[in-house]
Order: sequence, then C-alpha cells, then structure tokens
Amino acid sequence: MHRGWGRSSRRCDTRFSASRMRSPAARAGVLIVAAILVGVLVGVMLPRVSTPVARITGEYVVSGPVADVLHALTVDARQSGKGYQRDEFGYRQTDDDGNGCDIRDDILARDLHDVRFTVAGGCTVRSGTLEDPYTGRTIKFTRGATSSADVQIDHVVALENAWRSGASAWSRAQRYRFGNDPMNLLAVEGKANEEKGSASAAYWLPTNSDFRCMYVTLQITVKAAYQLSVTPQEREAMAAVLRGCPGQRIPERQSARQPTPAVYGVSPYGTMVQHGLRRHVTWRYKTDL
Repeated sequence: MHRGWGRSSRRCDTRFSASRMRSPAARAGVLIVAAILVGVLVGVMLPRVSTPVARITGEYVVSGPVADVLHALTVDARQSGKGYQRDEFGYRQTDDDGNGCDIRDDILARDLHDVRFTVAGGCTVRSGTLEDPYTGRTIKFTRGATSSADVQIDHVVALENAWRSGASAWSRAQRYRFGNDPMNLLAVEGKANEEKGSASAAYWLPTNSDFRCMYVTLQITVKAAYQLSVTPQEREAMAAVLRGCPGQRIPERQSARQPTPAVYGVSPYGTMVQHGLRRHVTWRYKTDL
C-alpha cells in the first residue's frame, strides 16, 4: 500500500509542476531569472579597466578615431623597469629646435600666457600665467628659488613608462629625442606632476575631468609615434576614458618653430595659443589650419 501511494504521489507532483509551469506568472518568472543570468554573464565577459581608474571613468570599451589608434598599439603585460635611469633620456640636454633656448623655457613660453622674459626677446621666462590642464586651476608663475617649482614640465608619457614600453631598447639618440620632444611635454601644476610620478593612465588621470580625453589622446598619439606598447590595464583605462568622447581627434604634429606670429584655434591643451616671432606651437588640428 505504501509503495503504491508513493508512486501516485510522484505522478500528482509531476502533473502539478507541469500545470504550474503552464501558468503565465511561472513563465514570466523563468524569463526574468534567465535575463538576470545573461546580464551577469555579459558583465563578466566585457573587458574591464583596472580598479583605481574604473572608479573614476567607467568600465567598458567603445570605438572611435582615437580608440582605433589605441587598439593598434602593441599590448605587452610583461613590461620591466629594470635598468631605468632618468638621465638616459637627456632631458634639457639638447636643443633640437635650434633656437638656443632651454626646452623648459620653450614649453613655458608655449603653454603660459601673459609671458614676460628676463630679457626682451630672450629665452628665459620670468613670469606668466598657467591655466593648468591637470587641475583646472590658474597659477601665477614667477621664476625664483622657491617659486619656480610651482609650474613643472611633465612628460605626458612618463619617461619610466616609456622605458618599460620599449625605450629600453632604443639608441641614446632616440631616447634623447623622446626626452626633449615638445609633443610629449606639458607645463602643469607642480604638485599634480609630482602626484602623477611615473604612473600610467591605468593608475593616474588628471583631476580636471574636462582634460582627461585630451590627456589620454596625447598619450596614445605619443605611443603610436614612438611605437611604444601599453599594458592590458593601461589600454583598458584609456579606452574607458575615450568612452566619453568617441569623436575625439588626433592632433597633427607641427614644426617646433614658427617663423611668423600666429594665433591658432583651440589648442590640444584646451586654451587659446598665441605666441610671438620666436616661439612655437607644437600641435594644432588639421581643421584649424
């Protein structure tokens, strides 16, 4: 008797389950659970940026003109800083544009406005005003033992990052060219430069969110020009920034010297660029020419 009752019970349970599954509410519940599972799987499979930058920029890759250049860069997860020395890049030891001026003064004259020189028509910048791209702050620069460091010249792609990315295999001449290339140099707030250190985009971005797209664009442009690699985390962090500016353009490299006065359109640094006879503008967009 008991065995027969058990078989009958199982048959009843089966019929009850099938009947319950045929109800609209049950089918809807199954679909909701399936949708949640699909969402979880998609979230796991999509590429994600490193944790520090993910908190700032968002996490997923999008396409665009600059992203296309980024995706063409070599990805190398095994970068090594062994043997790195800052002096290997000869910063401020060359005069590649032949104007007789120190590269720091060249960049100060390019990136500051209301510039005054210690001698009229000379090289040394005495004072000026920086609209700092990294923080968005306005900094009054005055040359002096205790004040000059308020404005520093940053290598947009840090020298140690370049070393890890392929510069360790370069000739001395190529490293010196990179270390003094105005394309990779930017006048910025001293504290922001020190905070950045040698960090890649995976671990540091400007606090000025309006400049992040251009900052990453400049890094990508420099790395493409010098055939430097990126780490997977670095590439994903850059792509996450570009997610907010899919129409971002690659600026066109120009001669370091401009023989006549000129006023160009909005510079890659987000400010109007105007300089006199001797000074130069390194970047401008093709559509601004």
